[in-house]
Amino acid sequence: MLPSACTELGITLDLLAGRPLAAFDEAESLICACRNNEGRECLLTPETAEAWRAMTSAAARQGISLYIVSAYRSIARQAELIRSKLEAGHTITDILAILAPPGFSEHHTGRAIDIGAPDCPAADPMFAETPAYAWLQGRADEFGFTLSYPRDNSQGYVFEPWHWCYRR
Repeated sequence: MLPSACTELGITLDLLAGRPLAAFDEAESLICACRNNEGRECLLTPETAEAWRAMTSAAARQGISLYIVSAYRSIARQAELIRSKLEAGHTITDILAILAPPGFSEHHTGRAIDIGAPDCPAADPMFAETPAYAWLQGRADEFGFTLSYPRDNSQGYVFEPWHWCYRR
């Protein structure tokens, strides 16, 4: 059964067929891990925020600058993002290649982070060519973070080198 936010957006079970998507509950306990470049609070679970701070400190000691582009996002906010893309003329199929349906986004958990670096625009595939990405590939697992959507992932999302999730 799909969340009501999905059916309201025209997201059907047929659209999601063949994609092993997991439903996620919204986080219950969140803290401000930092403010992003736009001044918005980046909310994460306390454990994720602690791991993020440790990871960014380790990266900084090696000359790598990491920052949060996006963190916790509610189910309602996920629906707003999809609605906005629909209103802009995008098809639901195209949207679901880049955004999870409401209720299925790791961002709801407070453990997912879209990571940016100063030498690359936010949420850009070129992030995969940055020293920050190379550092994450080699070190993020030490802090409990894994890349959620590598190339050719089974969930059917485009490659998102910036999207990492805390999994401890």
